[in-house]
Amino acid sequence: MKAILAIDQGTTGTTVAVMSTRGVLLGSVNYEFPQIYPKPGWVEHDPEAIWSSVLKGIRAVFRKGLCKAADVACIGITNQRETSLLWERRTGKPLGNAIVWQCRRTAAFCEGLQKKGVEPMVRDRTGLVLDPYFSASKFRWLLNDIDGVRGRARRGEVAAGTIDAYLLARLTGGLVHATDVSNASRTSLMNLRTLDWDPDLLKLFSVPHNILPDIIPSSGDLGRTLGVPGLPDGLPISGIAGDQQSALFGQAGFERGAAKCTFGTGSFILMNTGQDRMHSDAGLLSTVAWQLPGQQSAVYALEGGAFICGAAVQWLRDGLGIIKRAQDIERLAASVPDANGVEFVPALTGLGAPHWDPAARGVISGLTRGATAAHIARATLEAMALQNVDILRAMERDLARRMSDLRVDGGASTNNMLMQLQADYLGRAIVRPMIIETTVVGACFLAGLGVGVWKNTEALAKVWRADQSFPARMTTGARRRRLSSWQHAVDRVKSVG
Repeated sequence: MKAILAIDQGTTGTTVAVMSTRGVLLGSVNYEFPQIYPKPGWVEHDPEAIWSSVLKGIRAVFRKGLCKAADVACIGITNQRETSLLWERRTGKPLGNAIVWQCRRTAAFCEGLQKKGVEPMVRDRTGLVLDPYFSASKFRWLLNDIDGVRGRARRGEVAAGTIDAYLLARLTGGLVHATDVSNASRTSLMNLRTLDWDPDLLKLFSVPHNILPDIIPSSGDLGRTLGVPGLPDGLPISGIAGDQQSALFGQAGFERGAAKCTFGTGSFILMNTGQDRMHSDAGLLSTVAWQLPGQQSAVYALEGGAFICGAAVQWLRDGLGIIKRAQDIERLAASVPDANGVEFVPALTGLGAPHWDPAARGVISGLTRGATAAHIARATLEAMALQNVDILRAMERDLARRMSDLRVDGGASTNNMLMQLQADYLGRAIVRPMIIETTVVGACFLAGLGVGVWKNTEALAKVWRADQSFPARMTTGARRRRLSSWQHAVDRVKSVG
């Protein structure tokens, strides 16, 4: 038996999974690592803790008998995006903690650039807004904050990258310093047209070109293992993509207009725009979805994300104590027919797309003496679905076409009530796949494609399987009224922010 090993390096932990070359997920393991909060709004990770979680996962899949090391045909990597770090080229030793995508420490710098009027240029070249979310300002911070690093960078001693580049360097014994094009497109330093680092952007963010990785396709012969405990040398690393792009690939979203929503800590929606680099007039991001072997051009996507999705349920559990377990919310919310006028806009860390209001803060409104914990739980599920409607309708306007259905994945996609609410409020069918860990599936698909396990995306589309479809049942009039109430609540939050 041959198998594909996938490393899914996420924000709170690392999953290592095994897929057969027939597309069957054989199993997975997950190891969490500490979250570091040095100051309010700051989030860091210890890169060595990340690497340790990867090695633990690799050992565990073999110990559990999911496959043998000799069975592994190739390796795929998918990762938390935008998280940025520096390391020594010679030793691979990190030069401090990684700055996580959630971190807001560079907000003042980004606001300063906005006041200088450079955001239109940044958006035109990168498809991204000027925001601390992306990597460029994080690289600048690390270069300025760590003593002596800028001098070492000039001497060629420093490497910089996102998590995929760091893992690729560690897996190849430091021989490969590269990042795939989907991750590079999230840095605010890559030009979407040239698919290369942009000299003007490097200057704007004070990031020297020589510390950055080479930009490579998302699939193909990307590197070979060397000196990795538990793995033989010479295994091809043949697939890499940022987690959200990997999820779209794992959902077989290969056609223009195909869209997926991942319900995780936040909700992340990508829509395939083919070879068109879309400029969004509705506050969305344009990004690279992937680039396959032998293709000169990339496949692009529109992206919108709500910062708080599943995290809102965690807040009900940990902050308010309304539920004891995250999965209890479905039963509690289903105990009432509606939210009884309660609206919850979960802008607990600001509003993401299409509003981009980092100063906004969450609001629960419409409270009366008749409001109960069940109504707040119901309003939370409804908000998770409603904020996605805002994003998806903006995508349809930008692309000037109506999507046929929305494919969903992530932990909260198992919540049937949430999926039905999403279908009703969007007015489109929601389709859940057999395997909801689609970031893992995408990494395996890309890796398998890179070594010829599958010949093309047409073959991969036959591997993907649907589990359940949720048709829209709400009338047009009821949907219009519900969306109007939600919009009033969002406007109230934005005015407070």
